Amino acid sequence: MAKSVFYSFHYEHDVHRVQLVRNINALEGQPVLNAQEWEQVRRRGDRAIEQWIHDQMVRKKAVIVLIGKHTASRPWVIHEIEKAWADRKPLLGIKIHGLSSLGDVDSEGPDPFAKAKGVGPVPVFDPTIRDWSGKIDSKATYNKLRESLEWWSARGTTRASW
Repeated sequence: MAKSVFYSFHYEHDVHRVQLVRNINALEGQPVLNAQEWEQVRRRGDRAIEQWIHDQMVRKKAVIVLIGKHTASRPWVIHEIEKAWADRKPLLGIKIHGLSSLGDVDSEGPDPFAKAKGVGPVPVFDPTIRDWSGKIDSKATYNKLRESLEWWSARGTTRASW
């Protein structure tokens, strides 16, 4: 494993795409909770969620936001972005809408970094490959991501020290 990272993403919509990213095995990410485990954390309230995020993020060297169609609308993703920025962790985004989730690809989602308060410019990488007709080729997209993930993970930006 090249690097230890925290993956931020919209669980309900993108967990299958995130598993594809994790299966590349280029990076070590936090464990992805199954739906039952996540529900146990969520039921304990916002403070428990914040603590889980802190505990998972504290030992990670970078934060990668896996950007799907609805990622920018998720309050906990925005919290994770703002926390990474405040903690001066390298931060970057990777678009995952072109990966297959149960046979379907998605449309591109908005930039979640634009919704985070006080966060400067953050690099966003897009592995999406389209075929000759303009249709997303999910296999080629996956291969591009597999070839690029480790290199991209070292390209995050941090909040400047003042």
